[in-house]
Amino acid sequence: MNSENENYFVWLFNQLKGWPVQNYCLWFFAFGFQLALLIGTKLTSVTVITFIGTLLGTLCVLAINATKAINGWLGLISAACFIYAGWSAKNYLSIFEQLAYVVTLDLPVILAVKSWNNDTKNHLRKFGGKEWLIAIVGTLLVYVVSGYLIGKFTNDPRPWIDAISFAISLTAGIMCFMRYNNQYYWWLASGIFQLILWGVTFAQGDSTLAMAVNSLIYVTNDILAFTVSPWFNAGRKKQGLASIK
Repeated sequence: MNSENENYFVWLFNQLKGWPVQNYCLWFFAFGFQLALLIGTKLTSVTVITFIGTLLGTLCVLAINATKAINGWLGLISAACFIYAGWSAKNYLSIFEQLAYVVTLDLPVILAVKSWNNDTKNHLRKFGGKEWLIAIVGTLLVYVVSGYLIGKFTNDPRPWIDAISFAISLTAGIMCFMRYNNQYYWWLASGIFQLILWGVTFAQGDSTLAMAVNSLIYVTNDILAFTVSPWFNAGRKKQGLASIK
């Protein structure tokens, strides 16, 4: 490995530093909770891969919260884990959800990794009336179309819950790619519906509890973002950044 690659990985590792302390607390809480669930259940490929995915996925959303570019790699690896979990549970739209994240969140960051941090936190935008309308109508259209198609052509046992989670998450990923801070309203809604989806999936015996717990952690991160993240003026003020106009 040459020095340039070594410098890249050192730089990437350093992206785990300088986060709000609340972010670290949330990750260690998630780690302890998920480890307890793993220890208390039968070890299978699904439980182990889900455990790895939840830990990396939590790190990924916390990195986005902190506008740190390591979220690209964390998201890419956790997406592979969640695709496996989604396939095993027959929540097929959760697979497309992860693929959408790879396209809108992970690959753009990886391809522009060393410029993403400053480019993002210094060029954030808010919705106007037009953007709100497009986002809401687009979410509803994706919900109706995806729910109908996945229910008609697959054996997904929860097509409409799967569809609403997918539609909201897809819209949020596009918002993040376009650097709109309003994404967090969609992420919060996405986390709630993912919690419902994976809670129902667990109750029906098609998944472990880990995915539902992971969704709850995501909801907590989204609420946290409104107060400490550079995506919002409250967090920007604490970091000495200019307000979002």
